[in-house]
Amino acid sequence: MKTLIHTLAAAALLFAATAHAQDLQPLDRIAAVVDEDVILASELDRAVSNIRGQYATRQDQLPPQEILERQVLERLISMRLQTANASRTGVRVSDQDVDQAVAAIAQQNGFTMDQLRQQLAGDGMSFDDFRTSLREELMIQRMRQRFAQTRISVSDAEVDAALSAQATGTQYRLAHILVALPEGATPEQIQTGQQKVDGIKSLLDRNEMEFSAAAVRYSDSPNALEGGDLGWRSPQEIPAAFANAVTSLEPGQVIGPIRGPSGFQLLQLVDRREAADGAAAGTVTQYQARHILIRGQPGDDSAAKAKADSLRARIAGGADFAEVAREDSEDASTKANGGDLGWFTQDEFGPDFGGQVAALGDGDVSQPFRTQAGWHIVQRQATRQTAGDDSNRRAQAREAIGQRKLEDEWDRYVRELRGEAYVSIRIGANRDPEIGG
Repeated sequence: MKTLIHTLAAAALLFAATAHAQDLQPLDRIAAVVDEDVILASELDRAVSNIRGQYATRQDQLPPQEILERQVLERLISMRLQTANASRTGVRVSDQDVDQAVAAIAQQNGFTMDQLRQQLAGDGMSFDDFRTSLREELMIQRMRQRFAQTRISVSDAEVDAALSAQATGTQYRLAHILVALPEGATPEQIQTGQQKVDGIKSLLDRNEMEFSAAAVRYSDSPNALEGGDLGWRSPQEIPAAFANAVTSLEPGQVIGPIRGPSGFQLLQLVDRREAADGAAAGTVTQYQARHILIRGQPGDDSAAKAKADSLRARIAGGADFAEVAREDSEDASTKANGGDLGWFTQDEFGPDFGGQVAALGDGDVSQPFRTQAGWHIVQRQATRQTAGDDSNRRAQAREAIGQRKLEDEWDRYVRELRGEAYVSIRIGANRDPEIGG
């Protein structure tokens, strides 16, 4: 529990953007100018200190101070650009949205709100900074969702190919190192990138550095400070250039460098496992639930949120969920049936809705939460494992392929934001050291 909340708090502190130009203190310095905004040296110092706290028992894996500052500063710049772009494109996160996110984090970790505050304080973070960082993360999540809806498509042929190659439920934990290349890279830039990635590979081959430490020090990927960790993935979620090779690797082995859309990559198989959710046996988890929907008005859903809060209070006070749904739900397709949604898989109604349902226990009622449809209250009734039919398997494969494409396209999009922005770094180093071959 503590490790999870510490990691979350660390990420929040790293991404916090609470200090802006109007908040400048006399003794504070500017670390970087990002378009019309600034990142203060105090923000950078807090973020670097937090990273050092995460690596308290592994200080030898961290790069020298100047390189670490550059890595952290680049991430702060990236976050500032993404949140600014989200604001420009109309993405909004209300105070109620942040309240729900904070409450969910406390609940997931078994904390009361006071205990959460104490834990954050122990990790060196103020509660206001934590809320600000959560707001920014929610903004970016919503911008990614919009991006996925407008930019990402998966063809039936891609789904067919993925299903034909899906022989087992094996999952692979991966890590990577990226040596990025700009769009339209010149021959000289490509040669420099090739030399850098070859030098990194040589260090790994000679066992002079752990893969995670090399990622922290040299990778241009947004997850460099996490040692390049990509988490557990099914075969469909692995980049096509690596997918076939990964299945034949032993844990610890590295493949690459391979040139991709973002630059040169090295990939390590950290571990493998059989999927714990029954995927190998062809089963899927289904949920039975009912819901109440209150639709908001474009640009102002405060009245809808207030109504949803009122209905949730009635249910908490003993009102029958189905009766409240029949009386007040604005979902015409389920209203007459007391909000009954039947049996469905987690992703069937979208990731926001499915995530809320999956986080509940059977019989629990959610707090009001928002999706693109409006404000929902959900009561989860039951859970079951069922044989995955063809439509479920196709939906899961489509989702996995879409997520893989989204990662690639989003990374490219963020790099475009960085390339088009005015960024002036005023402190620390901005160059990698030479890597020996």
